[in-house]
Amino acid sequence: MRCTRVLSAALLAVGLAAGTAAADSSPTPSPSGSGDAPTRAGTSFRTATEIEQGQRATASGSTGDYLYWSFPADAGERPTVKATVKLSDQHTAQTWQLDVYDGLRRRQSCQYGAQTRTAAAGTASVELACVLRTVRAWSEPWADDPLPGTYYVRLTAVGLQASDLGQPVNAEVRADAKHIGGPAAVDGSLAQPLVPGVAVKSAQQDGDAADGSKKHAVLSSIEPDGGWSSHWWSDRWVWSGVGAVLAALAGIGGYALTRGSGRPSRVPPSA
Repeated sequence: MRCTRVLSAALLAVGLAAGTAAADSSPTPSPSGSGDAPTRAGTSFRTATEIEQGQRATASGSTGDYLYWSFPADAGERPTVKATVKLSDQHTAQTWQLDVYDGLRRRQSCQYGAQTRTAAAGTASVELACVLRTVRAWSEPWADDPLPGTYYVRLTAVGLQASDLGQPVNAEVRADAKHIGGPAAVDGSLAQPLVPGVAVKSAQQDGDAADGSKKHAVLSSIEPDGGWSSHWWSDRWVWSGVGAVLAALAGIGGYALTRGSGRPSRVPPSA
């Protein structure tokens, strides 16, 4: 009876842990409204148009332009960037490329996805995608791991012919992220996310300005819902707790099985 109770408690703990882990790894919800979606793109890193995760951004441009957007990505997230380029009716073969850079402007490699595609002559559109590696909360200085902060998206055509330069195009970009959870957790965190200008402070930051407000010279104003490191909960905590509970239950069960009834058997005296 006691062993049955121990087994039932262990199965309940494992079930709760599995449910929490599944909920923790669910995709990040996307904003439902699209009325404020950006309709233009920047032409450099400094002028990149800010977009939220799950927000669809559009822009009009010309072949040969560099189109830039930026979005936030927090620790434990695996960002996915997708782009669709609608081409003009008359064009030769064009190769389009989607690049993603982190807050230090380091080009991040894609785990999978069609980062570069060639549209044959007369093709109406071309679709690109890049699934980044999971963003880590901390990394060695020499490593090239994705870190929390602002990420830049650059969309452009490469190797264009002279006849295709300046042709009108329409681009559509969307950035999403899936929270990975415990498997991506590390022991450490950055002091500040890699947001351009986050360490630049005005002379009046420590005191009130003339209008009673505090000024911060931050070049990027976007951040994840709930702030940076909003995914402070990790299913690693759950599995660690489950392991401790199972170890304790195993010890109790082993002791109950080996101690016997607790009363020594009486041996009848010999005749």
